[in-house]
Amino acid sequence: MLIRFILYGLGGWCGEVLFTASRDRLRGRVHDWKLKGTTYLWMFPLYGSIVLLYEPVHEAIRSWPWIARGACYLIGFFAVEYLAGWLLKRLTGSCPWDYSVWSRFSVHGYIRLDYAPIWFLIGLALEPVHDFLVRLTPAIQAALP
Repeated sequence: MLIRFILYGLGGWCGEVLFTASRDRLRGRVHDWKLKGTTYLWMFPLYGSIVLLYEPVHEAIRSWPWIARGACYLIGFFAVEYLAGWLLKRLTGSCPWDYSVWSRFSVHGYIRLDYAPIWFLIGLALEPVHDFLVRLTPAIQAALP
């Protein structure tokens, strides 16, 4: 489980850097092709928590129709993002990804409703990733000293 926590954390970081770099370039916020993306240290444990939160949900709803699974993942991602943003604001005084500045569709700055299709698709895209990582984990464990 620790191996998948680390892999999800690293994968989430990489995905967020790619997303923010591409988004900024496509929106004209930057004009070169260096594609410098951003993420936050806080995001590593949030992405890593996929092993604890997403994986059991995926197992439980695996037989559902894809649209129901996607909706379930979307709600789960929104809930975790909102809770994490709220908690970070309480603990540190600010939410690192305060969306209220960037989107009229933000809810208290913690989530963006216009990102719903993205979270829906990411939830579905994680299904084969989860299955692959479950199969890969024993090989990684065997390779470690």
